[in-house]
Amino acid sequence: MPDRCIPMTEPVRPHVLREYSLIADGERGALIGPDGAISWLCAPRWDSPAVFGGLLGGQGRYAVTPADPWHVWGGYYESGSLIWRSRWVGASRTECREALAMPAEPGRAVVLRRIEAVDGPARVHVVLDVRAAFGRSRMADLSNAGGCWSGRSGPVRFRWSGAVRARPGAHGLAFTLSLPEGGHHDLVLELSDRPFDTGPPDADDAWTATEEAWSTAVPGCEDLVASRDARHAYAVLRGLTAASGGMVAAATTSLPERMEGGRNYDYRYAWIRDQCYAGLAVAAHGPHPLLAGTVQFLTERILADGPDLMPAYTVDGRRIPGERRLRLRGYPGGAARAGNQVAGQFQLDGLGESLELFAAAARLDMLAQEHWRAAATAADAIGKRWQEPDAGIWELDNQHWTHSRLACVSGLRSLAAAAQGPRDGSGHRQAAQWSALADAMLASLADSVHSTGRWQRSPEDPRLDASLLLPVIRGALPPDDPRSRATVRAVADELAEDGYVYRFRHDDRPLHKSEGAFLLCGFWMAQVAQACGDTVGAARFFERSRASCGPAGLYTEEYDVHQRQLRGNLPQAFVHAGMLESAARLSKAPG
Repeated sequence: MPDRCIPMTEPVRPHVLREYSLIADGERGALIGPDGAISWLCAPRWDSPAVFGGLLGGQGRYAVTPADPWHVWGGYYESGSLIWRSRWVGASRTECREALAMPAEPGRAVVLRRIEAVDGPARVHVVLDVRAAFGRSRMADLSNAGGCWSGRSGPVRFRWSGAVRARPGAHGLAFTLSLPEGGHHDLVLELSDRPFDTGPPDADDAWTATEEAWSTAVPGCEDLVASRDARHAYAVLRGLTAASGGMVAAATTSLPERMEGGRNYDYRYAWIRDQCYAGLAVAAHGPHPLLAGTVQFLTERILADGPDLMPAYTVDGRRIPGERRLRLRGYPGGAARAGNQVAGQFQLDGLGESLELFAAAARLDMLAQEHWRAAATAADAIGKRWQEPDAGIWELDNQHWTHSRLACVSGLRSLAAAAQGPRDGSGHRQAAQWSALADAMLASLADSVHSTGRWQRSPEDPRLDASLLLPVIRGALPPDDPRSRATVRAVADELAEDGYVYRFRHDDRPLHKSEGAFLLCGFWMAQVAQACGDTVGAARFFERSRASCGPAGLYTEEYDVHQRQLRGNLPQAFVHAGMLESAARLSKAPG
């Protein structure tokens, strides 16, 4: 049973990224550290200010921590879900089952925590300190009635069940909980942008609904290599995807890609390119519900904006706010920022990848007339804008990037092939037009072939780029195309080290001195090797990238090979998509 108030005075401190786990419900996500503290949660929506901002040095946390300081930490996900079990082993074994309740509501988060005394009695400290506006708003209007605490922090209202004996102090509401062996205790925290118009949820009912939601959301992947990890990758993608079909690129902002390298970005938004990568990964396995949502989100954005399609949106389709500095210390080695300047860019490859996704969905008989209209609109946008310079896949300066144009060649050809199916005569006419445009774009790329015979980044930039592997994967060019063969060999020789792959060479320094290995590129290399018939090489690249995560199986964008550390925002959606697509492709016979 609960004891009286126990003060919690230890400051929130950051941990290495591999030690964090994620719980998410599609509308928001939380990171949990090995100390049992939820140190990151933006509520009520992905792009809302954080209410628990300890990850970036801000105020606010929700911690369940063993009272015995002599313990070791572990944890695991329940299969096919983002239901996490924190585990601490000391004089006894204590677990905390954690989840964001599903089905989710966009404006209301429900955090479920069930503390269990598994082996021996349990004694844990519990503290809640809701700090909206990235830590600037203290808890106010506290009341303890009806068996739960309630109050507000700035615009966020909260209600906390199961903590009736908590007492307010300098560091929030706190108490110590003691349980006999085999006992458990439920905590339910609700966070909302509007008043609560019903009573608090029943913990057992909320857990049952969440378990059922996950059981129907994530397919079995027993037919894939690394089936458990592939299924987990799908669960992560589902957890990052809102009811709108929009999927955030990552749950966090400002986690540095390189210590003090000045690359700290806000990825709590839906990138068109990333949406396509995730959708194509799902399509490689089957016609799962996540693919339908991705197609719908892209359809709505393309029909609304046409040739002015932005590279990224909020998950509900709004324009992303510009970047601004936050008054937070930031994760070690980085600076805290919110917002992103990407909305002002033109990224041609996103249009090409959209066509690739529509074609994949068509092959699975998942395109309605509205979706075909969006595909035709995207193809028309390519026709209007393909000769303009764009920011490219890596969002750099505007150039005529080779990858962007090859992505469009592949997308146009894939869509044309799909339109040759059981459609009316207009579909066949459009297919011919799309094929002709693809041929014209490919012919224009003669100035993007390096003197060695491989593709180069752009007519102005002779360097090699791992993104130029994608035409082989997507089918823009066959694996035996001499430019493709030369590019694959060059990437293996110049951008790969010990099974890890880097994006491109920044300068004369060793690759690892300028940035980490790019995990998505490693998964691309695995798929290319498989397409080229090199099953041993495919397995080697796949396993290297697959292992570049922490105990929770979450990937960041980059991996510091020399320090064996995760770098960048967590979890990075397109890396999980790359893992899932690689598993699907490597499970098929090469060729």
